[in-house]
This record gives sequence, structure tokens and C-alpha cells, in this order.
Amino acid sequence: MFGAALAGFALGGSLIVAIGAQNAFIIRQGVLNQFVFWLCLFCALSDAALIWLGIYGLAAVLAVAPQLLAMLRYGGAAFLIWYGVKALLRARHPEAMAESDRNTQTLASALAMCAAFTWLNPHVYIDTVVLIGSIANARPAGEQVPFAVGASLASFVWFFAIGYGAKALRRPLSQPKVWRVIEIAIAAIMFWIAGKLLMGS
Repeated sequence: MFGAALAGFALGGSLIVAIGAQNAFIIRQGVLNQFVFWLCLFCALSDAALIWLGIYGLAAVLAVAPQLLAMLRYGGAAFLIWYGVKALLRARHPEAMAESDRNTQTLASALAMCAAFTWLNPHVYIDTVVLIGSIANARPAGEQVPFAVGASLASFVWFFAIGYGAKALRRPLSQPKVWRVIEIAIAAIMFWIAGKLLMGS
């Protein structure tokens, strides 16, 4: 059982480490020191839910209804382009915009943004539901649960590590010049992922 959990942790960790839109958002919130715990918890619980749904049947639903992923692809691309443009606009006045976000952002709005990054990304369904779900179900009987626990734990470790890591480094990262680079990097990530979605990759 421990071996299955370790395999799940390794697979989950290898899939989540790439810096994507969701990770970039969590890092930005960590630097802002805004709702870090709740956003990390939301991302980790979302991944865990998708992993368990993949093991217990959602992968089969996606296989017979590929149009669902197509809808998510275009909706997700539009959202990422919009957020990327906002990041570029923020980069023009990094100090003012960072302070504005600290003063105006609410937990509800931050969670809504996080939900969009999480649930509008078709790649998250392919990684968690289809890939992890199918690999878990291919393992010997009785190993699915520890495998899913290990994969879910990897998400918890990763999101809390990058969220609180960014929070710990918020002083040097909050300097206007550095903040401008962060916003431009976030915009580049958003446009890159949106392009991949629109090209169907």
C-alpha cells in the first residue's frame, strides 16, 4: 500500500510542477499575501476531487463526450487572454496596481478567479481525471485508494509550498521593478497556455 501511495505521489508531483496559469496565480497571491491559505486549499482540494472522480468514472464520461473538453478549451483560452492583458496593464504601474489589489480584492473574488484558473483548464482534466485516473485503475485491486491518496497529497504539498514560499519572499519580490517582471512573466504564461489551448495541444 505504501508503494502505491508513493507511486501516486510521484506521478501527481511530476504532473503539477510545471508552472502553469494556476501556479502563476498562486505565486502572485503569495507575493501579495492575500488569502494564501484558502487559495492553496482550494487548488489542492480541486485536484484531489478530480483525481478521485477520475478513478470512479469521470474519465469514461469525458471519453464519450469530448465536446466538454472542447468547450473548456475555448472558454479557458478566452479567460487566460483576458487575464494576460490585465497583467500587462498592471505591469505599467506595478506599485500602484499591487497596492490596489491588496485594498480591493475579497476572498470571494480571489476564489472565483482561482476557480476559473482551475476548472476552465482542460489540461487539468487530462492530467488528473484521464491520466491519473486511468493509471490508478490499471493498478492491482486494492491499490487505487492509496495511489489516489498519494497523488492528492502531492497537490497539497505543491500548492502550499509555492504559496507560502512566495509569501516568505514577498519583501524582495514586491519591489516595483521585480513586480513588473512578475506581471510580464504572468502575462507571457497566460498567452502561451491560451495559444496551446487554441491550437488544441
